[in-house]
Amino acid sequence: MLKAFHTYNVIEAGCDEAGRGCLAGPVFAAAVILPSNFNAPLLNDSKKLTVHERNKLRLQIENEALAWAVGSVDNREIDEINILNASFLAMHRALDQLKITPRQLLIDGNRFKAYKSIKHICIVNGDATYASIAAASILAKTHRDAYMEQLHSEYRHYAWITNKGYPTPAHKKAIAEHGISPYHRKSFRINEQMKLDF
Repeated sequence: MLKAFHTYNVIEAGCDEAGRGCLAGPVFAAAVILPSNFNAPLLNDSKKLTVHERNKLRLQIENEALAWAVGSVDNREIDEINILNASFLAMHRALDQLKITPRQLLIDGNRFKAYKSIKHICIVNGDATYASIAAASILAKTHRDAYMEQLHSEYRHYAWITNKGYPTPAHKKAIAEHGISPYHRKSFRINEQMKLDF
């Protein structure tokens, strides 16, 4: 059972990202403020859910959250500022769009770059601990997956409709045969990544 909040009676936004380990495409992040009575028995870390469960929860979260937003940083920006800073920037862009200003941020992971003057708490495995972070993980993942499925129509040989830009054997084989696309992250040293056994 996920925890509904970290600090009682404080408006909290959960934040998480998706796509950090990909060879191609943007990194996405979401920020979510849930009502205290939010009820979703299936809610969990997005990686532990099926595609059907994630998409079902996405609709519920977007309909019932007090506020939610999604931000992204594209591959060119990732190459300029590195993936860690890009992940923080994607979260900041999501937070910029929230219609309610939270008093506290719950961040999945062990590092974060402060957002304005709002207090933040970093929680390792936060997406499997707090409901708002789990909700953010689902929105980040589903929005990013939908984006990569759109890109697939431009570059079908990379099979982004299935691998979503992650370094699968099929993706690496396509890079070896066709080279990289304008959506690949050059800073990820793709030639070195190709040697890794994923």
